[in-house]
Amino acid sequence: MDQTDETFMRRAIALSQQAANTPGAQPFGAVVVKDGAVVGEGFNQAIGKLDPTSHGETEAMRDACNRLGTLDLTGCTVFTSCEPCALCVATMQIAKVEAVVFAAGLADSARVLAGVGPARRVRTDITTLRAEASGPVGSGRMKARRALVAEAVEVLEAWAAQG
Repeated sequence: MDQTDETFMRRAIALSQQAANTPGAQPFGAVVVKDGAVVGEGFNQAIGKLDPTSHGETEAMRDACNRLGTLDLTGCTVFTSCEPCALCVATMQIAKVEAVVFAAGLADSARVLAGVGPARRVRTDITTLRAEASGPVGSGRMKARRALVAEAVEVLEAWAAQG
């Protein structure tokens, strides 16, 4: 790890420490870096915001997109205190993040957080999440069905026809 990576990782870990001291937050922090500068940062606030997508990485990417005025994070690297889950990896891919650098692995966090009570932790089996997220919707534990397909496609077609 070069000195620059260490600096950005230390900021991500500092954000995880800030989160650890914030009610309704969990100790996961992240920064988004572009051209050698932090353009976004955040930490997990899922419990406090009642938002299951409020992970450190997603909060940092939201901040970066707002600051940069774009959904395209091409050329950006996410530095995160813990290996990202499937939700965060998918969001990075949608935003075209170039790379991710992480500290603690999923096995580390699973081991350390195993005894943390439900009021402080949203329990997610990350291994199952990754497996189910990579398959077609409905192929895992969550049931899926389709309804009103023609009506939904009609809206899509009308929007696409606007140019």
